[in-house]
Amino acid sequence: MPEQKTALVISAHAADFVWRCGGAIALHAEQGFAVTVVCLSFGERGESAKLWKQDDMTLERVKEVRRAEAESAARALGVHDLICFDMGDYPLEFDRASKDRLVSVMRAVQPAFMLSHSRFDPYNTDHMLTTQVVMECRSTAQAWGHNPGERVLGAPQLYLFEPHQTEQMGWKPDTFLDITPAWDRKLAAIQCMEGQEHLWQYYTNVAQNRANHFMRNSGGQSGGRKAQYAEGFESVYPRTVDTL
Repeated sequence: MPEQKTALVISAHAADFVWRCGGAIALHAEQGFAVTVVCLSFGERGESAKLWKQDDMTLERVKEVRRAEAESAARALGVHDLICFDMGDYPLEFDRASKDRLVSVMRAVQPAFMLSHSRFDPYNTDHMLTTQVVMECRSTAQAWGHNPGERVLGAPQLYLFEPHQTEQMGWKPDTFLDITPAWDRKLAAIQCMEGQEHLWQYYTNVAQNRANHFMRNSGGQSGGRKAQYAEGFESVYPRTVDTL
């Protein structure tokens, strides 16, 4: 019996995996992929303003709410395993132990592909630090001399999902994914993120705009397959193919 296909998402904050690649998660889960999501933090300090405006709010209560939102969104998307590192945010900081833990997750999951943030984000250094560390850990996970005896990682593609202000990030998508069949699940996950309700319509608009780009790059507006919702990604490493 062939091994189940897997994918790995590394999300700096609790909601990032929902806004930026929820469609890809739901679509691949439906196709039989076991998708693991690592949430490095809950976004409790920097991405929970609505909660902090409530009277007598505490850090632990904010974390509890954001954890519950992430868990609900993960269920809506069909996530196989949600792993919360609870590292704190604004700023997000990695020590050796947290990097080694991420390496261990990569090796355990053996993903066919990985998803994370853009390489540059002057508005949110947690995001670009995450991808810098993801690339470092991908390299470490491939090293035979790191924890000898463990199964080493192959060479999964790392796709960078769309940042919030693309014009400022140097993010250049080279892959568009039609998520129309999975949009209802992504929307359900978006609506789980009540602490950031102001972003619901924004990311609906992003998905609709990317659908236009999908059509223009799949044969033109008249000849391309119609898509209503799509997500864009930038690949980091060369792709090896047998046909074009």
